Amino acid sequence: MPKGKATGKSPGKPARQLLFSEALRQQKLPLAEDPPPRPHINRNMAEGTQGASMDRVLQEISVVGHKLEGMDSAMAALTAETRSMCLEIAGFQSQISGLDQRVTTVETHIASWTDRDQEFLHLCSKLTELEDRSRRNNIRLLGFPEGIEGTDTLSYLRDILLKLTDKTFDPPLEFETVHRLGPKRQDGKGRPRPIVACLLRHEQAHQLLQAARAQGPLRLGTLEIRLSADFSKETADRRRAFLSLRPRLRHLDVKFGLFKPARMWITKNGESRTFYNPEDLRIFLERLQEQTQPMETTAQTPQDTQGISPGVGHL
Repeated sequence: MPKGKATGKSPGKPARQLLFSEALRQQKLPLAEDPPPRPHINRNMAEGTQGASMDRVLQEISVVGHKLEGMDSAMAALTAETRSMCLEIAGFQSQISGLDQRVTTVETHIASWTDRDQEFLHLCSKLTELEDRSRRNNIRLLGFPEGIEGTDTLSYLRDILLKLTDKTFDPPLEFETVHRLGPKRQDGKGRPRPIVACLLRHEQAHQLLQAARAQGPLRLGTLEIRLSADFSKETADRRRAFLSLRPRLRHLDVKFGLFKPARMWITKNGESRTFYNPEDLRIFLERLQEQTQPMETTAQTPQDTQGISPGVGHL
């Protein structure tokens, strides 16, 4: 077949490569295999840049070194402080151990004393009873002005008591001691001190108290004289606490009586009870009040200051 004439066949492989290269040149596109152009680098500029970078790196290393040195000193101080705290904690532990032992000892003693509470209270009550028994021959006289007895108090009381009570005694009244309580008042003002008289016979002291209670308030001119039994402080306080409950007892229509040395007897609806502790009586009255109407305020009357039963006195 003559050259140059077209045929129906496609060109061969070398011809196709030539045509593709020609097309790339015409479009001014670089071949994929060609490397990108490299920029022109100045040697002096590169060396200057590297030197500056090294300086910065050295500066940063120096800064880090200084910081590390500061951290080393801080760690040394922290280590010393931690060691000191460890020593203090060890001291605290030894102290706590000692305190634990002391607390254990105290608890042991308390446990042993708890079992003796009842015995201790019993002994206290026995001491109070013994003191009250040692005062059973005493009577207290209230209302005598200071100095009215003169220089012979014993003779004055013997005569004035017979006159006030209008009673004779056989054998005659005999006193062991007579004295006023407390220091003498220099100004002569204020409430006169009570007189305590110790009689030789207990029966005579009891008879004087009964006669004074039967006659009511004793009068010496315009003066009101009162006689009462002599009790220990503990017994006197309990008696005052019992007597302070009298308005409530009257309001609740409760019959009552205060007996020696300090016990309150009550009767309500035919049932009688005896109280030795004022607090127990107060709780009983509160329960009784809840079963009745609310209690109205009751003012004390002049009779509240007088004896209400055998054994009342020493207000």
